[in-house]
Order: sequence, then structure tokens, then C-alpha cells
Amino acid sequence: MTAVIALVGRPNVGKSTFFNRLTRTREALVADFPGLTRDRHYGTAQFEGRQYLVVDTGGFEPEEREGLVAAMAVQTRLAITEADAICFLVDAKEGLSAQDAEIAEELRRSGKPIYLVVNKMDAKGAVSELPEFHRLGLGMPYTISAAHG
Repeated sequence: MTAVIALVGRPNVGKSTFFNRLTRTREALVADFPGLTRDRHYGTAQFEGRQYLVVDTGGFEPEEREGLVAAMAVQTRLAITEADAICFLVDAKEGLSAQDAEIAEELRRSGKPIYLVVNKMDAKGAVSELPEFHRLGLGMPYTISAAHG
């Protein structure tokens, strides 16, 4: 049985770049503007000889109720439902946002294991301390850089 890991977070936090790094491909489109990924995108990855499925999702805006952004939220919720675990990506450069807190609350309700991933730690202006992200109540965050992993 192959594990399924969903990558979830608000728009433009680096989910597609992380997907490409995990899958060792360039299958997910990456750009420096929000909203490029709209549907779920699947790829395979390996860790310590074990294969798993990674699901890239669009920017998650759980409060949106209509239009394209609401349709993207539906796709993200489907990925959360089918996942065995969730990597919740946040942006160290922008810091913790109210939207991150909303997403964290929805993810907790899923009952799935959640791994908080703080991306863009190498970016100019990134938060230098991780305690800000501890306020989400999701345990010890993992840190990665946008450029080097």
C-alpha cells in the first residue's frame, strides 16, 4: 500500500517547488505569482527506499465560497481527504498569517498527521525565529529553503 502525502498551504508558499523537489521532476509548474496550480497534481517520490504518492494542491483559501478560488479549495479538501498525512507549508519570508491559522484549524479537524514545513528560510527578510510558527500548535516545524532544500 502506497502512502499519500498532500501538500497544503496558502497561495505562493512554495508547494509546487517542494513537489518538484520531492518527486525529483519539473512536472509542477512554478512561477512567482499565486494561483498557477488549480487542481490536484500527483507524483511519486521515494524516501529511504519506500515509495509514496505526493499531491500538489492550489493555494488554499478555506473561507472563499464562490468562483475559481472556491473550486481550488474543493480540490484541496479532496486531497486532504485522500491523504494519509499532510505537509502544511508556510512562508518564512511573509511570516505567520491569519489565513495560516484558518488552514491549520481546518487541517486539525481532518484528524490526519500534519507536518508543518516552514519554506523560504533562506529568503531575504525571512523570520529568524521559529517560535512565531509554534503558535499554530502543530509541533516542531521542519524548515527548508526555497533554493536549496
